[in-house]
Amino acid sequence: MKIQYFKNTDTLYIEFRKADIVESRDLDEDTVIDVDADGNIVAMTMEHARNRTDAPNLTFEEVAA
Repeated sequence: MKIQYFKNTDTLYIEFRKADIVESRDLDEDTVIDVDADGNIVAMTMEHARNRTDAPNLTFEEVAA
């Protein structure tokens, strides 16, 4: 998984896994999901991320099962 925050455009991009994207779907005017041939979500793009998330203060925590 890869998370990128682009400060100059206030865009958050989350790539859940590497796969060929066959379609991009608008969830709303500021959120797009990319899906593979089986309809699985590959990535998500969020515009105006600062107002919608805490992207500039992102932390990562792995929790063992």
